[in-house]
This record gives sequence, C-alpha cells and structure tokens, in this order.
Amino acid sequence: MCVACDQLTGAGEGERDLVCARCWSRVRLLPHPRCERCGHPKTDETCAWCGLLPQFVRACRSVCWVSDGSGGAIVHALKYGGWRKVAEPMGERMARTDWPADVMVERAALIPVPLARDRRRERGYNQSELLARVIARSWSVPVWTDVLERRRKTRTQTRLTPGERLANVAGAFSVAAGGGSRLRGAHVVLVDDVVTTAATLNSCAGALYDAGARIISYVTFGRARSGSDAV
Repeated sequence: MCVACDQLTGAGEGERDLVCARCWSRVRLLPHPRCERCGHPKTDETCAWCGLLPQFVRACRSVCWVSDGSGGAIVHALKYGGWRKVAEPMGERMARTDWPADVMVERAALIPVPLARDRRRERGYNQSELLARVIARSWSVPVWTDVLERRRKTRTQTRLTPGERLANVAGAFSVAAGGGSRLRGAHVVLVDDVVTTAATLNSCAGALYDAGARIISYVTFGRARSGSDAV
C-alpha cells in the first residue's frame, strides 16, 4: 500500500520505498533555471527568494514543491503518518541535489532542526534527523544532534503568516553548552523536511552563527511554492 495515495503498489515495487512509482513520478521537481545560491526557480537575473536568507547562509537546496504534486503527501506520511522508513528515499533524493563546489568541499556536518521534547515523544522520532542520517551516509559527513537545542515549544508554522512565522520562532533555538567548540569556523548544513519562508531555518542558523559557525547552508525535501513561482 502506497503511503502517499493509499493505493496498492505495483508487483515490481518493493516494501522499502513505501511510495509507489506513480506518486514518485508526480513529485513536482523545482524547475530550471534556478538561483545558484538559494536554489529557487527564477525567470530573470534577480532572485527575490535570496532576500529571505541572512548573509551568512551560503546555499539552500530542495528537491520538490510541496504545495502541489505528491511531494506534500510524502512529507505528511513521514511527519504525521509514522512512516519513518519513507525518510530513506526522501533523504537519498536530498543527497543528490547539486551544490556549489565550495559547499561540497567545506561541509563539515549535518545538523537537523530539533523538535520540542513533547512533540518528539509523541511522534517517536525527529523526521529531520532521520533525513539527515540518510544524507550523511551519502556525503560521508557526521550528523550533530547534540549541538542545536529548541529552547521552547513553538506553534506549527503551517497556517501562520510570514510575520507570525518570524515571531513564532524568534529566540526558539540555542546552541548547547560546549557546542561552540565544534562549530567554530565550520560550514554546517541544516536539515529540515520543508522550507516555506525559511523562518525556522534562519532562526536555527542565527544561533549557530552566533556560537561560532563560519557559514551555514540548508537542505530540505520540500519547498512551498507561492503563486508567483514558475511551475
């Protein structure tokens, strides 16, 4: 049974994937051309999406849109459906995204966006950490789960306006005691399932930068598409 469409998978499809070939074919990949820095599709030389990112963020990459196609259903299966094995094919696709050469050389570790303790206890896992561990095997870099902490519980960002998203995550993350020694001078990559306005990732990145990280990049499976984005 496909966890994205609830239909029976084909005879040739294994249990490992859990998403049928039809749903994978309906994932809406971000189209080209894309901005070299933020990876967002663009129609001219300017890139408005880059304006969402702090100067110390080097690059951001995502696999697909989650506002249409089957990408959102796949994320939902991992995040809310308890289908943790879906992280495997998702993370493999995230690992294959293209990056500027300096990011590929410098990336020292992957840092998953942390969940609040009660949310992790309820879910049983942090989906961003599962994705990070899949990517780490491909990139041959460590996953640092004890560096970044969530200081307080926040509301889900799904139905919030851009301004509310910023206020919701402001000051919500901090670096654990002793974490700064590993961060000092490092280029680290933050991992999350979806990026919309980058408010959560930017809040995490700010804490890492203040603690000594030299530069930060982002990688997500999905990216929310606005009405002005090309399909």
